This record gives sequence, structure tokens and C-alpha cells, in this order.
Amino acid sequence: MHLSVRLNPPRGYTQLAVLGTFFSAAMTQGMATAPSPARFEFVISARDGKARSGIIKMQRGDIRTPAFMPVGTAATVKAMRPAEVRESGADIILGNTYHLMLRPGAERMAKLGGLHNFMKWDRPILTDSGGYQVMSLSDLRKITEEGVSFRSHLDGSKHMLSPERSMEIQRLLGSDIVMAFDECPANGVDEAQAEQSMALSMRWAKRSRDAFDAGGDHAGRAALFGIQQGSLNERLRGQSAAALTDIGFDGYAVGGLAVGEGQEAMFGVLDYAPDMLPADKPRYLMGVGKPDDLVGAVERGIDMFDCVLPTRSGRNGQAFTWTGAINIRNARFAEDEEPIDARCACPVCSTWSRAYLHHLIRSQEILGAMLMTQHNLHFYQALMQAMRSAIADSRFAAFANDFRRNYLR
Repeated sequence: MHLSVRLNPPRGYTQLAVLGTFFSAAMTQGMATAPSPARFEFVISARDGKARSGIIKMQRGDIRTPAFMPVGTAATVKAMRPAEVRESGADIILGNTYHLMLRPGAERMAKLGGLHNFMKWDRPILTDSGGYQVMSLSDLRKITEEGVSFRSHLDGSKHMLSPERSMEIQRLLGSDIVMAFDECPANGVDEAQAEQSMALSMRWAKRSRDAFDAGGDHAGRAALFGIQQGSLNERLRGQSAAALTDIGFDGYAVGGLAVGEGQEAMFGVLDYAPDMLPADKPRYLMGVGKPDDLVGAVERGIDMFDCVLPTRSGRNGQAFTWTGAINIRNARFAEDEEPIDARCACPVCSTWSRAYLHHLIRSQEILGAMLMTQHNLHFYQALMQAMRSAIADSRFAAFANDFRRNYLR
């Protein structure tokens, strides 16, 4: 038996229902046409001299620039939990293709949901191409036009890393910013060697571009950066920049520096190299560096950095402060009740003394490495925020000079 009941609607209901239907349809239409999160967009919000501040917009979140990327070599920023890395102010971290392809393996990583899920970091990750680590193997590798064949430093097993395989590995990892595969020549090579290496890197850059673009869904949500090479030679740097620009990338790295040439030589290259790259794209200085390196590079137009220094130094007892680096192992800190840095607002400086950290590091306690690393990452991110603010307020030159006067005294 079917019972049908009809209720008379309250007066005015029909008009409200019509309006409700209209607004519901409008909202539905708005949601249907709302733009999806940007795959990759770089917005420069302020300039002061050559220094720039802005935002890189990606699907996993915004990256404020100038940006420092803590290094998570083996799916971890050493001695730190991901939430603590984020709390330090980091918008993005770096993963290492070479180490992850060897252990736990790119295919296994993909089965486990990719690097983000594996390490529980839900924001952008940049992965290097593996080229730098492979080139540093020296006697364990052989370079050909195809790529680099090498033996693992872990177990001696044979591997081949080419532009295509590097793109595949970074895709399996689920990288947000993928780096083109390149050769990083050793410091001190002559001009002929530098030119030959640069030309090979540019051919590999084109193959990286083609392989990345063939990556299906990953190519639709990730970005690809090219890497300028040319050693310390301005002519070669110009040729490299022209070749990369012709291929076209979402961002451009200045590679081949911080390999032992010294700060003066590095800054000499940065006086012209960033200007050779597209002004509307991010510029990334790979593997740099000390706090005063970062300030000098931002002065010359660099937007992104990565370096193991704050984490590695922290584990070994070196802390960075606004008045310079200190070695907490030194006996003079054994009874020092002051924080590492009175200007620092990180959890470490607001809780523990230099004396306690001195004790932890001298006793080789794990907590010492954790707290020192945490402080250093907070300091690096505070430095980046200070530079972003100075650029926005058109006072970067004064900030940089004041920083150097206090830090390098």
C-alpha cells in the first residue's frame, strides 16, 4: 500500500525555493568553473636592485621567494620530523634522486605512494637529477652520450642514469619540481673541457625536456627546471643560457658552482649569470650555502637555494647566529646560561641554554643533533624572511650591509 501525502508549502516558500535553486545553480556553476590550483606560476611581488621577492604557486602549496630548501637526502631532513621542518618556516624541501634510486628504489617508492606519502611531507618537493652525485663518484662511473654508467657506492651494483631514466625516477618519486639531467664538471677544468661538458649538458637538457613532457599526468602537475653550466666562463654561461631558453623551462638553475671555487669566484659568476636567464622565471643556485653566501646571491638576483650546511653543521655542533657561527663544543660554553642566539625565537633558543647544548653535543647525545639542527633551520628560514621583508620595503642594500657587518665581524 502506497501512501502519498501532500503538504501545502508555507506562504513565500515557492519564491524562496526558486531563489534557492538559482543560488544553488550559481554556486554549482561557480565551482565547476573555478580554476584548479596552478601547476606552476611565479609571481614577483617586489624588486630592490637585482633582488626579488615573490611566490611560486604550485598544487601542493605556495613557495615564498627567496626560498631556502632544507635537504632531505634519503627521504628525511636528518634529525628532524617533517612537522618540525615546516614549523621552521620551510615551504619546500629537496630530495635526492641518486640516493633514493639506490635505496629504497624508485619503483618501490612509487608502490608506497610516492615520496610525499612515504615521508609524510605534503608540501612541494624538488628533486635533483642525480647528476651531481654520479659525477662525484669519479672512478666508479663512465660518461657517454647516452648517460652515465656507474657502480653504487653502497654495494657495487651497476646502474645507468640517463636523462630519460632521471626523468622516470623523479616521476616515480612524485617530484613537484624536477631537475634536468646534467654533467657538473669539477672545479678547475680548462675552457675546452668546460665547453665540452656544457654542450653535453645542453643536449641532455633537451632530452630531459622531451622525456618529462612524455610523463603523462605527472607532467601536468609538476614543473621542470633547466640547469645552466659553463664553469667560470662568461661566454660558455651565455651559450648555455641561450640553449636552455630556446628549449624552455619553468625555472632555471645556476649549476656548477659551490664546488670549491670560493665565494669571490662564485660571486664573480653570479654578477652576470642570473641576468642571462629569463627574468620572469625563478633562478635557483644549487648547493649554496653559508648565510653570507645567501645574502650575496639574493643581491645578484637568485630566488632559490638548497644546502646541507644547516643540518650537517648542526649535527656536528656548529650553530648559526645573527652575529656569526659558533662551535657549541668549545669549553667557553660549558657554563653559559644564555640561549644560542638572543635574537632567535625558535623553540630551542626559548627553552635551552648553550651550556645544555654543549653538554649534549660533547656527550654525543642524539637530542643534541636534533636541537642544533632545529635551531639552524629556524635561523636559515628567519634569514630568508628577513630578506623578503627587506626587499618588499626597498631597504635590501642596507639590510645586506648590516647583516655582513654583524655576521662577519
